[in-house]
Amino acid sequence: MGMTMTQKILADHAGLDKVEAGQLIEAKLDLVLGNDITTPVAVNVMEGINKKTVFDKDKIALVMDHFIPNKDIKSAENCKICREFAAKHEITNYFDVGKMGIEHALLPESGLTVAGDCIIGADSHTCTYGALGAFSTGVGSTDMAAGMATGKAWFKVPSAIRFNLTGKPGKWISGKDVILHIIGKIGVDGALYRSMEFTGDGIQYLNMDDRFTIANMAIEAGGKNGIFPVDDLAIEYMKAHGNRPYRIYEADPDAVYDEVYEIDLSELKPTVAFPHLPENTKTVDEIGEKIGIEQAVIGSCTNGRISDLRVAAEIIRGKKIADNVRCIVIPATQKIYLKALEEGLIKDFIEAGAIVSTPTCGPCLGGYMGILAAGERCISTTNRNFVGRMGHTESEIYLSSPAVAAASAVAGYITAP
Repeated sequence: MGMTMTQKILADHAGLDKVEAGQLIEAKLDLVLGNDITTPVAVNVMEGINKKTVFDKDKIALVMDHFIPNKDIKSAENCKICREFAAKHEITNYFDVGKMGIEHALLPESGLTVAGDCIIGADSHTCTYGALGAFSTGVGSTDMAAGMATGKAWFKVPSAIRFNLTGKPGKWISGKDVILHIIGKIGVDGALYRSMEFTGDGIQYLNMDDRFTIANMAIEAGGKNGIFPVDDLAIEYMKAHGNRPYRIYEADPDAVYDEVYEIDLSELKPTVAFPHLPENTKTVDEIGEKIGIEQAVIGSCTNGRISDLRVAAEIIRGKKIADNVRCIVIPATQKIYLKALEEGLIKDFIEAGAIVSTPTCGPCLGGYMGILAAGERCISTTNRNFVGRMGHTESEIYLSSPAVAAASAVAGYITAP
């Protein structure tokens, strides 16, 4: 019986020749991640661990991104704890105002995540790095503290589901439509504590930003992680963004999967997740009625990358945001912001009547920069649409691709380009 990609990575990091689904292991870590919300809790836990410093100052990343620049006294105090901890332990990869970005866009861009890595992060969307062929998963702040102190974490080896992607997607179909389609198909617990492994010749038509988006939302199907095979495009990305050595793992031909799903990308249509779960999906042409919106958000760790902004700008360029809509564009990192500025995308957004924010998670988790009032609707490229996620419990969030969000911002109601 063979092993999946995920199982091979975990076996190697546990120093074992073989692992099986359900097995408990202790694995060495290549990176431990925390942010301005989860790190202060981990710092308090670590103070109770009988160890003077972190296991490796180069293998910890602390990213101030959720409430940055600080929105209130509480967020300022949290960031102060992180800054002091980073200084005390000489953390190499500390990212704050001026150098920061949304963590799951920033770390790959900085070359800190590569194929074959075993990564934990005190943020549920740490599964993003599976786009590069790494095993990465979200953990709680207590596990983050233990990881920072020891460089190890325990895991229950997950079983796997294989998604065989075939065909070439249409012009406005992106990774967001792919993953929303999948979550709509299997449900928010359809991959509970299982690895979501993506294969098939359709992958060649997905750029790296598409793959990051798909891996990012594996957790929205309950997945332990999402992971892609390492191809020439992934290798090109890693070489362009850093010089860390990487290791390619491939699933065995006889690897065992709980289920196999066939997804023909050429058949996909622009897809929207209705309130209040990511599994409540409809294609835009299935909606039937005009659903008016008051806000559109284009950004987040899911869809704030440069290709996302290019698509949105292409649709918005030369048009005007609807009078009743607030359109908020959030580049995911400083480099993406600068690139968008150089390409004239920021000009396109502002001339259309949108606003552009410094990199931040902001409204995604109801932080700031776009809180919803009762009765308001938002079309958003973020990853969750739970009750009260973006503000008032009586507001509504509709998840979509940047293309659909941009077209909807111009129309004033949910629509496709």
